[in-house]
Amino acid sequence: MLVQVLLLQYTASVAIQAVTVNLPGPLYERLARRATKAHRTIEAELVDAVATLPDEPDELPADMAEAIAALHLLGDEELWRAARQRPVPEKASDLEYLHRKRQRDGLSTSELEALATLMKEYTRIMLVRSRAAALLKQRGHDVSELCEEHEP
Repeated sequence: MLVQVLLLQYTASVAIQAVTVNLPGPLYERLARRATKAHRTIEAELVDAVATLPDEPDELPADMAEAIAALHLLGDEELWRAARQRPVPEKASDLEYLHRKRQRDGLSTSELEALATLMKEYTRIMLVRSRAAALLKQRGHDVSELCEEHEP
């Protein structure tokens, strides 16, 4: 079953555009539950869902853009898991060791490659965590506890 939703952009500085969107019934119901929970209209929830899409996905490396591309489709529990994601402790230790060694002694070519790989993984995790937290906050959740959590 498809449900039609009229999407309006409520912004004073931008012209209002009307768009008709056909949504599958389960997706519409999920959107309606989110709107009810946040005490908002379905239209406002849909505008926010579209607004949370990355502005310029081409500016991120493809693997990083892919890591956050569908986060807005996740439910709240899945977003909380993503926002609490941590690097594997062994990799975090290796990353810290390589950073310190680089400052002290310098790194070999293989160590530089390992550091680059670890940094890329760490950056991806932090990007996913921050995007998930932003989405949770936008959905009305208090995400302050994420700021209080410390790395092991």
